[in-house]
Amino acid sequence: MKYFKSFQEDILNLNIKNFEEKALELFYFQARYNVIYKEYIKYRGISVYSIRKIEDIPFLPIRFFKDFPVVCGEMSLFKGYYSSSGTTGAITSRHYYWSEEFYLNHSINLFEKEYGNIKNYHILSLLPSYLERKGSSLVHMAEHLIQKSGSEFSGFYLYNHKDLIKTLEFLKMDKKKVILLGVTFALLDLVEGKLDLPFMENLIVMETGGMKGRRKEMIREEVHSILKKSFRKKQIHSEYGMTELMSQAYSKSDGKYNIPFTMRVMVRDINDPFSYSNRKQGGINIIDLANFHSCAFIETQDLGTLDSQNRLEILGRFDNSEIRGCNLMVN
Repeated sequence: MKYFKSFQEDILNLNIKNFEEKALELFYFQARYNVIYKEYIKYRGISVYSIRKIEDIPFLPIRFFKDFPVVCGEMSLFKGYYSSSGTTGAITSRHYYWSEEFYLNHSINLFEKEYGNIKNYHILSLLPSYLERKGSSLVHMAEHLIQKSGSEFSGFYLYNHKDLIKTLEFLKMDKKKVILLGVTFALLDLVEGKLDLPFMENLIVMETGGMKGRRKEMIREEVHSILKKSFRKKQIHSEYGMTELMSQAYSKSDGKYNIPFTMRVMVRDINDPFSYSNRKQGGINIIDLANFHSCAFIETQDLGTLDSQNRLEILGRFDNSEIRGCNLMVN
C-alpha cells in the first residue's frame, strides 16, 4: 500500500516535523481503513469529522489485539505477526506487521538516538523465556542489535551464566561499551547464582521487565537496588516496549523513560477513561506513529506519570488486568 510506504519513509528518515499533524492524518486514515478501529469509533458514537486535535482522538483498548486482527486494509498485505508472551493459559496479543524490515530498522534508529552508534557496543542478551518461544518482537529486536553491532562477542545466552560471566570478564577492559540486555527474572537469577561478577566501568545493565511467573512480583526500586549492588553500578537502564507497539522507549536512570519522536504519551483519568488527568498521573494512552499499519492510538492498562521533562514513569497496572511480559514490575 502506497500510504504505508510513504509513512515508513517519513519515520525511517526522521521526517516527523509536526507530530500532531501526522497523528491526525493517521487517525483519519485508520478510522477509514482499520475495520476494528472503525467499528470501535462507531460504537462509541463518535463522528470522525469532529476530531480536530489529538486530545479528541479515541484510543483503542489494548485488549482488542487479543481478540481481533487489528490491521488496516486486507490481511493479504501482512507478512506475519508478533505475539505477546503471556502467562500460562492467558490469551496472547497478536500484532500483525506489514514489514518486519521496517520494525528492525526503526528499532535501530531509536536505539542510536539514545545511545549512539550500535557498532560502539557489544550486545549480550539474556532473554531465556523469550528465546524459548516463537514470535517475540523483543527477541527479533535484540537479534538485530546483535547483528548490527558487528561484534564477535555479541550474542544470546539462555541459562549458561558461566559462559556469560567469562565473556563479561574478557570484555571489561575493552574500548567498546557492553550492554547486558536481560529480562528481569533472568538478571536476578544471574546475580543470585553465587558466581563472581566482574566490576566493569564499560558495562550498561538494561532490564526489560518480566518475571514470567518465575518469581514473586517486586517493585522496580527493589529490583534496581539489587542489580545496582550486584553489578556495582550507580544506575540501571530500562527498555519499555510491548507487542502492540512498534516503538520502544529507554530509561537511563530512575525508571524514567525518554519518549521517542514517534510516540506521544497522554495520561487519562483513572476513573474516567475518556478524559485526561490534570494531575499528570493515571492510565497511559500511547500514540505510536510507527503503528501506521495497525492502530496508532492505544489505551494501555499501565498506570504512570509524566514528569516536568515529559519523561514517562510506569507506576503499575490497573486492578484485574493481565500481567504483561515486558513491563511486569509494579509500584
